[in-house]
Amino acid sequence: MAAEPGSATATSSQLRDVINRLQSPIPDLPTLLALIAGPLDALGLLPPHYRQYNIAPLPPSSLHIPRHLPALQRALLAHVVPAWEPALAEAQLLPLLEQCFVPDAFAYATPAAGAVALHAYGALLALPLTPYTAHLLARLAAAYPLDRLHAAAFTGARTSQADAAWEDAVRVVLAVPAKAANALAGRGEGALPAALEQGAFFAGVSVRCEALLWRLAQQQAKESMASVTYLFTKLANVGAFPASVPTAPSQPSFFAAALPTIRARLAQGDSAATVYSAFWTSLLEALPSSFTLHGILASLFAHISVPEAGLDTSPATRGLVKREAVLLQGIVGSAKGDRRDVLDGVLAVVLTRDWSEGHARVFTCWAAGAKAGTVDVDASSAFITSILDRWTSPEYVKHSLLGRHHYTTLLLLTAISYLPKSSPTLRELAFSGEFIQGISTYIAHLDPSVRRCGMLVAEEVARRTGKELDFKDWEGDDGGKPWARTVRRLLVEKDADTEIPEDDVELPIEDLINEDALEPPPESPEPDAAGTPGGYDSDDSLTGYASVHSSRSPSPTPSELAEIEKDPTLRVGRTKIPRPVYLAQLGEMIRSTSGLKSDQENQQADRIEIALDVAEGLIRRRRGYGTELEENAVNLVYGLVGLNNNFELDGFDVKRQAVLNALVACCPWKAAPSIIEEFFKNQYSTDQRYVMLNALALGARELAGLPIPETAAVQPLTGDRVLFPSKRLPGAQHQRYLLASSTKQVQGMLQDIARQTIENTREANADRSPALARERQLRIRPPAKVAEVTRPSTAQLLEQIRLAQTQSAQTTFTDVAAEHFLYPLMHRFWAFLRDEQARETRTAHRAPMHRYHGAGTGLILNAVVLAHFLATLGVLVHAARNAPAWRAAVAPDALELAVTLGTRPVSRAPEEDDEAGAEPDKEARVLATALELALVVLDASVELDGGRALCLEHTALLLAAGEWAQELFARLERGVLVKGGGGAGEVRLRRAAAGVVIKVEEVSERWRRSMVDFAAS
Repeated sequence: MAAEPGSATATSSQLRDVINRLQSPIPDLPTLLALIAGPLDALGLLPPHYRQYNIAPLPPSSLHIPRHLPALQRALLAHVVPAWEPALAEAQLLPLLEQCFVPDAFAYATPAAGAVALHAYGALLALPLTPYTAHLLARLAAAYPLDRLHAAAFTGARTSQADAAWEDAVRVVLAVPAKAANALAGRGEGALPAALEQGAFFAGVSVRCEALLWRLAQQQAKESMASVTYLFTKLANVGAFPASVPTAPSQPSFFAAALPTIRARLAQGDSAATVYSAFWTSLLEALPSSFTLHGILASLFAHISVPEAGLDTSPATRGLVKREAVLLQGIVGSAKGDRRDVLDGVLAVVLTRDWSEGHARVFTCWAAGAKAGTVDVDASSAFITSILDRWTSPEYVKHSLLGRHHYTTLLLLTAISYLPKSSPTLRELAFSGEFIQGISTYIAHLDPSVRRCGMLVAEEVARRTGKELDFKDWEGDDGGKPWARTVRRLLVEKDADTEIPEDDVELPIEDLINEDALEPPPESPEPDAAGTPGGYDSDDSLTGYASVHSSRSPSPTPSELAEIEKDPTLRVGRTKIPRPVYLAQLGEMIRSTSGLKSDQENQQADRIEIALDVAEGLIRRRRGYGTELEENAVNLVYGLVGLNNNFELDGFDVKRQAVLNALVACCPWKAAPSIIEEFFKNQYSTDQRYVMLNALALGARELAGLPIPETAAVQPLTGDRVLFPSKRLPGAQHQRYLLASSTKQVQGMLQDIARQTIENTREANADRSPALARERQLRIRPPAKVAEVTRPSTAQLLEQIRLAQTQSAQTTFTDVAAEHFLYPLMHRFWAFLRDEQARETRTAHRAPMHRYHGAGTGLILNAVVLAHFLATLGVLVHAARNAPAWRAAVAPDALELAVTLGTRPVSRAPEEDDEAGAEPDKEARVLATALELALVVLDASVELDGGRALCLEHTALLLAAGEWAQELFARLERGVLVKGGGGAGEVRLRRAAAGVVIKVEEVSERWRRSMVDFAAS
């Protein structure tokens, strides 16, 4: 039976249909806006100026938040944001999407807004963070902090579902900085918003937690104590209560951020401050773990202000001590015996940790009540009893350091000074056997400074109980005598009797909402293109002159031209081309596969320009998001490599190259084999082949994490066809100079690699001569020193593990180098070379005009393209040196290819412009790149295993490479000309040949004894 239109089942079905449509490709922007506006209107969160997009409204209150909202938010983040974020930003409609995660200020106080924020934290952190979602998370954390989430979780009656929602919110919020840092690691500076950094984030959390305590205290919400204790327990677990003041901005600290506000609230002295203080003391009593209590108390004591000179007796210092003692009274409460758990925690922290003498004065003033003229005798007596147990311990007296003795002795003396002389505690102390035994232990100590601590306590106790005791050994500057005299002056007055200095501390306004976080920042106005603002001209040397008034109308300004262009009456017959949102739409704009003519054929240039403008960013955003990139990568490769600049678009070559680079870097297992397969087809021009090779090399280096030339996406990859007078040059020279700039990047990288390899070889072989080596070591080698090996800290080990996990989750070049780059390229080249030579053989009996020439102009085996092919292969081999199959397979096969192309002709037909005396079918650029490829292979082999695999398993190939390079170098030394040589090209060829000779000699010398069997055979 079908559900009625207004029933709950029909409404739930409508919501499921909305979520399913959001998860599927959305045809256009109006459809997307309608899908977003409907649920927002059902929640009551749709702003009035967006109601026009709600063309399919849902029934009011039809959206069940716990059931439907998480699925809706996940669908928006996983499917809508990656695809539609640029289009929404361009249309200035992103606030509508963000309303589903960060409701604006108009809806801030509604229960639905709090529920949306509660679920938004989990939805944002459940998926991989991007720079945009990280920015959205930063706005959410600023606009809806923990105190607002607490109000949202406990809107109605306190239930188990509300407790679970609050606990989930606390866990998720406190995990935000760690997850954001891990997700955005390695993406460059600025990828992580400053508000999500560890220190800044927890500072904001601490301030809002204090605001939550203030609000609950004023509401006298005792039933909320469990939720607050859970919050503080989690804060202690994540390290928000450090035992010392943080020294780095990245270290979180609750009291460093919230203590100024706490002090200001407690200093008000009214009924609100009293209720606030009682809530703090109740919170500490309600903490379930003593370890958590100790950690919070230790952090509190570390962050209070104490005098730098602990024994200073000035009124300002005494006032500071009393102010901090009053602060402890407001947070910890009094030291009465009925609060045994808190008092035991305070004593454990006070007596077992290292504190300064200023802390000792604050602790005793707190125990005495921190009030002028009155003393809490019971609390002070209990405090003295606990201190005495530690002070009289024989093990403590024997093994503690002097600073510890001074601290505990001052703690005991200042606590005794607050007791009246008639106090029974003093009389019991003076006649206590434990106290007398402790004095004896101190007097028997060998260190005079420690010994005088016991003597000083004995004299002060005797004096306050009306007895006479004087050791008469207090004059002088040795053995702790100055310290004892200073303590006596300090005990003349009590810190609690001093007035607290008045501070100009204003109470911060914490209840106001950060409007900047709720509302997106306004866009900055675009500068006027007509000139600099204010009429300022930086060139004062130019002076205008009076011109004759013209009857012609003035030229329109850029703003007027923009308005004219937007006029719909002037754009009849021209429809606006929408930006592609999905990769399938991008592929259709670049390479239509439908076979039907579109209505926008006259706008093909605009379609290609828009596609190239957004393609790279769209591809990179799809990296790691589902299978959309894998499904469309091959089609995009086909469209881009066959694309020509028929419409003379600006920046065409740069954009196309950047898109192909992004395809190779983001989807190497699909894009790289497709590019290699297309490279060996005959329908492409030399320029298009260069684009393919550049994409393989630059994309591989990006995958390998190696630096990419700065010119990769800045300058065009082909020469200037307009300004160059190509018609005056022969065809071969025209092609050579035309493509010079597009080969510069990859071949320049290979030259740099070869140059660095030769420099390393020169340094390594500088010590071949024993006499010169000894003299060089005596002059420049530093003496050997004993180095200390430091064990890495726990933080360093955790950082190394985190980086290793982050890097292992991403595809690296070493994972795909052999299977998807090197072997498809080398195997396809061998098959192509075989087919080309067979084709030449079949036409060899014909007349010269009808013979096939495989190395003709513009073909792959031509020297221009072949040199670039070898350079690309050299860059790939260098980047893949850490691949698992490199030593056993990649190195010998690449070296064999270099030796073969350097020694054997690739074409049987001679070149038309072969010069007499030149080596047939070999140009200097081919020989140089082949030698540099061999040099890269040899250098990496030496670096990995000292050349062992090449020497012992491929001895003939190694010796052949050395013989080839040695013979070529000898011919160059004799002055034999090489076609295409001369100038820098000949220098490059000579340097590469010498480098290969030296490398082969170095490897052979190391493994010569193991190569004897091969030489004998």
